[in-house]
Amino acid sequence: MRLIGLAVVLTVILAPLAAEGQQPAIPMIGFVRSSSIETVGHMVAAFRQGLRDTGYVEGRNVAIEFRSADDNYDKLSAIIAELIRQQAAVIVANTVAAQLAKAATTTVPIVFATGGDPVSENLVASFNRPGRNITGVSFLGSNLGGKKLELIRALVPKARTIGVLENPNSPVSQTERMDVLTAARAVGQRAIVLKASTEDDFETAFATLVRERAGALLVTGDALFNSRRDRLIALAARHAVPTIHSEKPFVEAGGLMSYGATSPRRIDRSVSTPAASSRARGRRTVVEHASIMRLTSWFGSG
Repeated sequence: MRLIGLAVVLTVILAPLAAEGQQPAIPMIGFVRSSSIETVGHMVAAFRQGLRDTGYVEGRNVAIEFRSADDNYDKLSAIIAELIRQQAAVIVANTVAAQLAKAATTTVPIVFATGGDPVSENLVASFNRPGRNITGVSFLGSNLGGKKLELIRALVPKARTIGVLENPNSPVSQTERMDVLTAARAVGQRAIVLKASTEDDFETAFATLVRERAGALLVTGDALFNSRRDRLIALAARHAVPTIHSEKPFVEAGGLMSYGATSPRRIDRSVSTPAASSRARGRRTVVEHASIMRLTSWFGSG
């Protein structure tokens, strides 16, 4: 697994700031997600491995504070404010958390991993000139809605209606939903939007899916859906609805198929992006694209 630039992040951000007395003796990284961290163990493992591979050992020469809002977005601002008060050297965040971190600080470097367009999500000014203290990786997940629609239609060609599960609170999910609907109109496919902003909404969404006699379901990429994958897989199996997801772990947990960037790779790239460290020193940096997409299914991987 490639770990591009992680050493640069840690040597340029962590060591100089600690030497200047601006940070605690052991620099601290704030790892923030809007959803449960317990359900993304593969991402956390990749994150820690990247640190170890470049000589940073948690508890020895770097500290990591893991924080989660557990899908309660109202908690995120307080979590980020606490990390800033604790003098985090850098904040690593998913899309929603990164948006709030950007609004909260212009000095603490922020590194994000997003499935959407960071420009349209107001995370950065542009890919080439992101901004003063924020950068990251876009793995194009929300822009792959059309491809996911194509794949599920190929699997279930007689599906007259396809459901699209969206989290209305998630910019990434909303962007993918729009991409899917545009693609559906282009091919004359009927698609219905099912909204779920909490796990409690899942049952209602699937009840609507059944009532509309949808022949398949497309789940947009979103932290809530990723963290509650077991529940979504169980509901899809109960209602016998062929479903496509955005993450390989859905298939590993029993889901039918997925299409998207591999999660450990994008986490490695997000924490290894040299931009955040360089920006802390006023150098020009860019937002990176994750370019490897993978189709994974119960009956084989691409």
